[in-house]
Amino acid sequence: MRFFRSFAWLAGLSVLASAAATAAPSGEVVRSATPIQSHARFCELMTRKLPNVTPALCALAQLQPGPARSVQGHNLLTRDVVSPQAALRVLVVGGVHGDELSSTALVLHWIGAAQDDPANIHWRFVPLMNPDGMLKARPTRTNANGVDLNRNFPTPHWDKEAPRYWQHRTSKDPRRFPGHRALSEPETRWLHDEMERWQPHLIVAVHAPYGVLDYDGPVVAPKKLGSLVLDQVGIFPGSLGNYGGVHKKVPVVTIELSSALRTPQEAEMRKMWQDLLRWTQLRLRPPTS
Repeated sequence: MRFFRSFAWLAGLSVLASAAATAAPSGEVVRSATPIQSHARFCELMTRKLPNVTPALCALAQLQPGPARSVQGHNLLTRDVVSPQAALRVLVVGGVHGDELSSTALVLHWIGAAQDDPANIHWRFVPLMNPDGMLKARPTRTNANGVDLNRNFPTPHWDKEAPRYWQHRTSKDPRRFPGHRALSEPETRWLHDEMERWQPHLIVAVHAPYGVLDYDGPVVAPKKLGSLVLDQVGIFPGSLGNYGGVHKKVPVVTIELSSALRTPQEAEMRKMWQDLLRWTQLRLRPPTS
């Protein structure tokens, strides 16, 4: 694939929201004027918002709207890239946290990489799972209801563990509010149902800005993707890694890019992609008929 070189963007990590609050965030939302309902509208907004995403790169993605919508009515767009020899299904998700702009940008770059080199894989890309958070004037980690989507998946004992973790381990940090119940949000309900319907053999979740590689699942973890080194940071109630990798036994590779506002360099993105393909071919065995 041809990767497009980064242009100058702000340095450093994304600006974090205010410190811990004593109550759950408000559910009040502000409706956007024109929701994302098409690939053209997605590109119109994202090429102005995202780092290192040109109109040409976004056009190449050819995203398709599905039935799922965010709280504010934005379609959750996807793109399938299917090898003629596809034996594995891999789901790649970016933009789970709306203030991690680089994660959505990387997924758009990888859609182009998959078109050039799909290997033996049926890829399903979801570049932006949290459009409501990302499209705010100041993007937020949470969705329009103030819920951290990566704490809203139905891990075992969620009703007890997720609220307890939020209250006692994060001091009720509003950026990490898990919601009032598991799968309370349309975005997480859609991804949960998509996992049930499509049964991926691997999930790749792209985040920022910790600069590490995390992993949950039943097979041997990748040691590196590009310059990102494996550092299994633990599991959290309601997280996708916990739900998918630990509970459902589907390998979940979590990429934590080094910056929320800048993509890696061209060579680094290519190396990460190649390392992911190599590990997938080595560790994930196609199902036997």
